[in-house]
Amino acid sequence: MFRPPSSHVPPLSPNFQIACRFITARKRAMLMSLAGIVFGVAFFVLTQAQTAGFQSYFIQTILGVNGMVRVEDRLQGGARPLGDTEGTGAVLEVERAARFIPGVQYPARVLDALRGFPEVVAASPVIRGNAVLKANFRDYDAKPYGIELDSYTAVSDLAGQIIEGDLREFAGNPYGVIVGIRIARRMGLKIGDSILLESVHARQRFRISAFFETGIDLVDRERVYLHLGASRVLLNQPAGASFIQFNLTDPALAPHLAPRIQNIVGHATMPWQHREKTWLQVFSVLRLSSGITISSIILISGLGMFNTLVMIIVDKTREIAILRSMGFTRRDIVGIFMQLGAFILAAGVVCGWAVAAAATYGLSRLPIHIRGIFATDRFVVEWDLMHYVWAGVIATVVVLVASYFPARRAARLEPGAVIRGSSS
Repeated sequence: MFRPPSSHVPPLSPNFQIACRFITARKRAMLMSLAGIVFGVAFFVLTQAQTAGFQSYFIQTILGVNGMVRVEDRLQGGARPLGDTEGTGAVLEVERAARFIPGVQYPARVLDALRGFPEVVAASPVIRGNAVLKANFRDYDAKPYGIELDSYTAVSDLAGQIIEGDLREFAGNPYGVIVGIRIARRMGLKIGDSILLESVHARQRFRISAFFETGIDLVDRERVYLHLGASRVLLNQPAGASFIQFNLTDPALAPHLAPRIQNIVGHATMPWQHREKTWLQVFSVLRLSSGITISSIILISGLGMFNTLVMIIVDKTREIAILRSMGFTRRDIVGIFMQLGAFILAAGVVCGWAVAAAATYGLSRLPIHIRGIFATDRFVVEWDLMHYVWAGVIATVVVLVASYFPARRAARLEPGAVIRGSSS
C-alpha cells in the first residue's frame, strides 16, 4: 500500500531546548551581546569595503594615467640581443659610458621586443619635457607630453578623462593640445584658445582642443598633451622617446614580467607596484588598522557574552545540578552553553551581514568631492565576499571562546554539593 511521505518534523534535542530556555534568563544582557556582534560585524565589513574601494579606485586611476609598466633609461652594458622575442633578432646597442643613459634611443626596437610578449596588450612611446605655457599675458610652468594618440589611448584612460572638448578635434589638428583642468582654471583658458609653449630649444603656438581631469593634482596642474611630431620640434628631440608606456593582460603580472623585459631590452623597466609603493603601503596600513579597531567591538561583545553566561550559570546553578543528577553528562552541559553561544553568534553574524550590505549600499550613494590622488564625487566601495567571511570568522572565534570557558565551569558543578548547599 502506498503511503505518502511523512511531513513530521523531528523533535528538537533536549539540549537545544534547554539552551533556548536559558537564553531568556538574561534577555537584556543577551540582546546587548547580540547588538554588539551585529554592529561589530557590520562596521568591520563597512570599513573594509570603503578602504578597499578607495584603494581599487586609486589603482584604477594611476593605471589610467601612468600605465602598468614603463620602459625608461638605458642600462650600462654591451650589445645585448632582444632574446625571447620569437625570432625578432634585433640587437640593442647600450653604451658603457654611464650607469643610466636617459631615455629610449631606439623605441622601434623596444616596441618590436615588447610584441614578443603575449602578456603585453599595447605600448606607446612618449616624449616628456619642460616648457613655459604663455597665455592671457601670464606664464605657467608646464610639462609637455608628446603622444601618439591612438596608441596612447590604448595604454591610458585619456579618452575617459576628457571633461570638455573633443579628442577628434585634437586628432585632426597637428598643433592641437589637451590641457590639464587645473592649468586651465589657473590661466583662465577656454576651448579654442591659442597658447604659446616655449622651451629652451624652441617656441610654438598651439590651439586648445580639450581639457582633461585625472583627479591626481600633480598631473592636472602640470601636464599638457601634444602630438609626438610637434613635441620633437618643441623639445628638440628628433629621435627616440623619453619612455615607453605599456599595459598587460593582468596588472598583477607587472612585477614578474618587468625584470624579464628589462634583461631583454636593456632598459630600466618599472612596474606600477614599485612606482606607487608608498601609496599602496598607506592603503594597506589603513585597511589593517581599521580592521583591528573595529574588531575590538566584536571583542567587547565577546566579553559581554562571557559575563552574561557566567551570570546565567550563577542563576541556574540549581537547575544545572538537577540536570546532572538526571543523567546529563558534563559534555551535555558544555553542549548546552555552546549551543546558546552559537545561537547568538549565528543571529548576530547574519543580522550583521544584512546591516553591512544595507550600510555599504547607502554609503556608496553619499555625495563627496575628492580631488588630490584621484577624483570622485561619491564614496567608492568594493563588494567583496571575503570581507563578510572575515567578519564572520572573527566573530565566531571570539564568541565561541567566550562561550567555552563558562560552559566548562558549568560542567564542573557537582550536583550533590549544589543540592546539599541549597537545602541547608
